Amino acid sequence: MTAAGGTISLLVGAVLLRLTVTDTYRRYVRPEMGFLLAIAGITVIALGLVTLLWSLRASGDDDEHDHDDEHGVGVGWLLLAPIAALLLVAPPTLGSYGVGRAATVKIRSGKGTFRPLPERTTPRQMTLTEFSQRAYERNGASFNGRPVELTGFVAEPEAGGFKLARYQIACCAADAAPVVVRIVGTSGDPPHRDQWVTVTGTFRTGGDDVPELTATSLAEIPAPTDPYE
Repeated sequence: MTAAGGTISLLVGAVLLRLTVTDTYRRYVRPEMGFLLAIAGITVIALGLVTLLWSLRASGDDDEHDHDDEHGVGVGWLLLAPIAALLLVAPPTLGSYGVGRAATVKIRSGKGTFRPLPERTTPRQMTLTEFSQRAYERNGASFNGRPVELTGFVAEPEAGGFKLARYQIACCAADAAPVVVRIVGTSGDPPHRDQWVTVTGTFRTGGDDVPELTATSLAEIPAPTDPYE
């Protein structure tokens, strides 16, 4: 391998460590994979250092290179630009653009599995997946009138509300699929696309293929460290 190859390995390892240390890796993979990414980053950095030192020593012993070798090395150095850019700017998490273009998590009614929520006035925090499952099970009977609290990003503003979404991932962002809930009953202009919000409200019967929540309060929030369900 060449000095370019060793330098590329060093930068790739540095990118992995940066994503892990800053928790940015949660935008792309499950949280439990952070430890493995850290190990991978350290290993790649070590391999890069060994390769770079070996290449520099070899170049000192042999200063004669043909034209093809010089051309190959030049192309190798070009690969440094996109990798170096990742050290400065990490790609954002998945957002509204992919909601209408990716396979959506389909949830349909089945056997009753949820017990009715206790009758309380305090909202019950739940994922969009659980909300959808309860909505399709016996037409939302398990909500028992209890207010719930959902957190996600605005996927599509609509008249009198918007679609709220959050992605599910099994391993990484490559297999992400959105879960969508329609928020109705809001007043004023809806939040803009990709704005993260926490919505409190109650289940509304009669929704079409998207379960609905009648909002009683809405708060804009920063994007969470772990954006996936």
